[in-house]
Amino acid sequence: MKSNVWDASVKYELLLNVTNAIITQTNRDDLFSALANELKKVVAYDRLSVYIFDPKEQALSYFATANGVVPQGMENPAGRPLDKASVAQRTINIRKPLIIKDLATVTNFSTVPAMLRAGLRATMAFPLIVRNDVLGTMHLSFKKPPDDFESLSEMLADLSHQVAIAVDNMLAHTRLRNLSDNLEKQKRYLQKQAHRDYLQEKFVFSSKQMGQVIHEINLVAKSDAPVLITGETGTGKDYLAHYIHDSSLRRDSLLVKINCPALASSLFESELFGHSRGAFTGAHDNRMGRFEMAEGGTIFLDEIGDLPLGLQAKLLHVLQDHAFERVGDSRTIQADFRVIAATNHDLDSAMESGAFRHDLFYRLATVTLQIPPLRERTEDIPLLIERFISEEETNSNMAAPSFDASAIDMLCGYGWPGNVRELKNFIRRIFLLKSGKRITEREVAQYIGDSRQPCGEDVGSLTEMERKIIEKALQECGGFVGGKRGAAHRLNLPTSTLQYRIKKLGINPKHFAR
Repeated sequence: MKSNVWDASVKYELLLNVTNAIITQTNRDDLFSALANELKKVVAYDRLSVYIFDPKEQALSYFATANGVVPQGMENPAGRPLDKASVAQRTINIRKPLIIKDLATVTNFSTVPAMLRAGLRATMAFPLIVRNDVLGTMHLSFKKPPDDFESLSEMLADLSHQVAIAVDNMLAHTRLRNLSDNLEKQKRYLQKQAHRDYLQEKFVFSSKQMGQVIHEINLVAKSDAPVLITGETGTGKDYLAHYIHDSSLRRDSLLVKINCPALASSLFESELFGHSRGAFTGAHDNRMGRFEMAEGGTIFLDEIGDLPLGLQAKLLHVLQDHAFERVGDSRTIQADFRVIAATNHDLDSAMESGAFRHDLFYRLATVTLQIPPLRERTEDIPLLIERFISEEETNSNMAAPSFDASAIDMLCGYGWPGNVRELKNFIRRIFLLKSGKRITEREVAQYIGDSRQPCGEDVGSLTEMERKIIEKALQECGGFVGGKRGAAHRLNLPTSTLQYRIKKLGINPKHFAR
């Protein structure tokens, strides 16, 4: 191409085409390939390379694999120390283009002999400067210098400014992507650490009752339906909340727990919805709330029954609209989250007394899971003992105690008012005080007392007695289970507990309707 062809319009068209080709690329190889292809359309070069300069290490490395002829020894600098007598070093030092039309006439560059042996006779080197810093260099070399060599070098000097910007953006993009990947790895590590006590493989049971609960969880886990988990204190409601989250399509995002009894009324909105800087005294920075943290994941409202009535309306609003405003900020934030709630309270009675909102209950209880107490699933106790012993042995580096069969029988017969949590604390206490020793029935009695439940024939008679008591209460209440007029209120039992007993005994409350 002749020099008089490089007029303003042609230069502009080339710059535009190259810029459009490289600006849309998302990785180094694609960007360099786009640059090489566009230049090849108008410049008959024999080698194109772009180097990145590390000023701290005084080293060069390829931005991407060079295109065209590869002189021996220049296959890949791979961050090696910069040769002070190289063409690249001189270009970096003078911060101006270095144009050599005849390489055979120069002897003061260490890289020239290899280029000549490869058949290259001319070269151009351009510094890539961004924000007054030398980012690297761009080189074009030729076996035969084109006729418009000088005019071409001027045009490529203009182009090098665009290439420098594109390379800088790509390097920044790479750094951000690496940072994002590292943050994602840290996030997953922290999630695993936070949930290590709730791993599904640690969840053991053999009882039909827990088998039915897990079956119901597996049916609903992959939906976004709100779930209400009910059960006595210590039955493992938080464990099942994690189980649901980890079985859902939201498992890669956070499960954010909100302990409702611990929420102070004055900080409720700030804690759940966040606040902007200067929203109140002490608000020195913007703060993300719990619902914002749970974006894409799950909100776990633990002990929802203890949330004061005045705060229930505020919670209901965000559950209905999935939208809220930070304190001190009028901008609405849309949030995508699933809701799991848990309580050990009888919410039916709470609604009857006006202590819990009906509309909030129906918003939370699309699916209700009732967790049976440990005393009603004694088949699970030996498995739980084995798991807790294994965990304590790993965590404490102490020798595990062993249990006589009679000791296990006694533990299975104990009422466990604190449920799984009490059993776990019992094992931890035994580990500390009886490490490596044999645990007999006598040792167990020292810690829990001899409060075993009836067994054998007594169990049958006790079940029949329980059936008669429940049926009598249902008959007197016209088949109502919950509420002030219900059998649960008459028997002084949580509605969820009575519903579970009714289901287990196969009683149909409708048979007692008046």
